[in-house]
Amino acid sequence: MLTRSLALRATVVGALAGLLFSAPAHALEVGQKAPDFALPGPDGKPVKLADLTAKGPVVIYTFVQAFTGT
Repeated sequence: MLTRSLALRATVVGALAGLLFSAPAHALEVGQKAPDFALPGPDGKPVKLADLTAKGPVVIYTFVQAFTGT
């Protein structure tokens, strides 16, 4: 159960990082809250950012080269 929860958090965190770094408009400043969104988790069920932040802080970590050919 814990591994599944971590996988869901990793999916949402990765998606949030993608949204933050690809947003052409206004980027979030340090301390601002991210807008709520939902994305499909590993099991296909939607995972909402608000559900994760209700359980505690969410840390965003990116490793850009992980998904590139470089």
